[in-house]
Amino acid sequence: MTGSPSSSAAEGTPRDIDSRAAAEGTPRDLDPRAAAEGEPRDRDRALGPRAAAALVFGSSAAVLVVEIVALRLLAPYLGLTLETSTMVIGIALTAIALGSWLGGRLADQVDPRRLIGPALGVSGAVVALTPAVLRSTAEWAPVLLLLVAALTILVPGALLSAVTPIATKLRLTSLAETGTVVGRLSGVGTVGAIAGTVLTGFVLVSRLPVSGILIGLGALLVAASALVEWRTRGWSGTPALALVVIAGALAGVAAPGGCDAETKYHCARVVADPDRDGGRTLVLDGVRHSYVDVDDPTHLEFAYVRAIASVVDTAFPAGEPIDAHHLGGGGLTLPRYLAATRPGTHSLVSEIDGGVVRIDRERFGLRPEAGIEVRTEDGRLGLRRLATGSRDLVVGDAFGGVSVPWHLTTAEAMADVRRVLNDDGLYLANLIDHGGMDFARAEAATLAETFEHVVLVGEPADIGSDRTAAPDGGNLVVLASDRPVDLSAVQKALDGRRVGWVTAAGDDLTSWIGDARPLTDDYAPVDQLLQPSGRRAG
Repeated sequence: MTGSPSSSAAEGTPRDIDSRAAAEGTPRDLDPRAAAEGEPRDRDRALGPRAAAALVFGSSAAVLVVEIVALRLLAPYLGLTLETSTMVIGIALTAIALGSWLGGRLADQVDPRRLIGPALGVSGAVVALTPAVLRSTAEWAPVLLLLVAALTILVPGALLSAVTPIATKLRLTSLAETGTVVGRLSGVGTVGAIAGTVLTGFVLVSRLPVSGILIGLGALLVAASALVEWRTRGWSGTPALALVVIAGALAGVAAPGGCDAETKYHCARVVADPDRDGGRTLVLDGVRHSYVDVDDPTHLEFAYVRAIASVVDTAFPAGEPIDAHHLGGGGLTLPRYLAATRPGTHSLVSEIDGGVVRIDRERFGLRPEAGIEVRTEDGRLGLRRLATGSRDLVVGDAFGGVSVPWHLTTAEAMADVRRVLNDDGLYLANLIDHGGMDFARAEAATLAETFEHVVLVGEPADIGSDRTAAPDGGNLVVLASDRPVDLSAVQKALDGRRVGWVTAAGDDLTSWIGDARPLTDDYAPVDQLLQPSGRRAG
């Protein structure tokens, strides 16, 4: 062996280097070449703990605001279904994963201080443009809606999610505190996401239009970008992005799909009938839900409402008051009809959307003395509050856009309906389905297990009485009770109102139901069974 020193002896052991670094206060991951070339040390790049927490909290909250409001924007065109919710959540999670990965990689390759401003600013511009872009695409290029919707969630979601690893990089000045910094900012981000969810669901949506929420959020993100830019003397794109936000606000006003009112659940419009002075159509999320003649409540425009009225007029003595409960209110067409044709009738309505109730009062002239009591509540919970045997009639007519609230379709829900009805009581439900009518068959099977007598009312092609015609789909009415119903009288009433519908019961109904599986709280894939269609309700 020679007597020359080894390289490790000349430079010192790794333990010696760590000891000197600790003594001198230098982070062990500092690149000596960067220091020699005059680049800022890691600790010079560090972000204050409060600033880092604020950035992570705000960006995480913004991601959830975008996700929830995107569901509201898409509901009028795709329906508020399980599939729509799953798609939006999946895209948002993809954005979070992609942004976290890319943000971390870029923070290791570029000065992290140069990344935060652009991430906030560009995401703000995209968010502000989202209402106008989505609504215009849905009206003028619907085939591109899913792609555009994915991009309007993915792009800002990824940019905002990149803020957390970037801020983490700026906070890491020593490997000794890696766990503390990463854990703290991860927790702050989670709290921010919770805050964004709660704020949007409980406060913002109930007080602001969804377009206003997104435009306001976009403006806040661009303002935050400007603040970061000023602090770091870096990127200078704020003026251009501010113009984009303004353009988004102006485009949102001009974009199609405007609402008379944005409620907690719907984009609502009231459309006047040019052929009837008092005629008004309530349109929720682009679907015609109710037609009301404010001057003549006995005028029933939609075929399914005329069918329900025909059954009620047949099942109960003419002119006698009844006690009714309505699951879903809409324009309150049937409660108004009952009040006009059966003086003294008390109709209790469970309508979950308080905004729709306000429209009933302000645009449709609902008065407390009309014998109609409306409660802003979920229909299933409203049923639980009713006394056993307290109702002559229960009407199910609740819809969320183009979907059906699944929890109002199950055997457990129908058992509660049966409990509320008296011995001669009647349950009438408006169903909607297309194609193979899988949902309608499953619901008829559910009712057949709950009530002794079930009758389906609909167009001949839809309920199987016209074997030569293919099902067209649309509205059906199903009636269920523990007392027999005079089908000939029902058919005569339908013919008198020129509905054009027929009835199916007994073996015909059993054959139509086929092997459809009844719905329960444990198994109710309503969104999967319900076949979509371009036709409007009613």
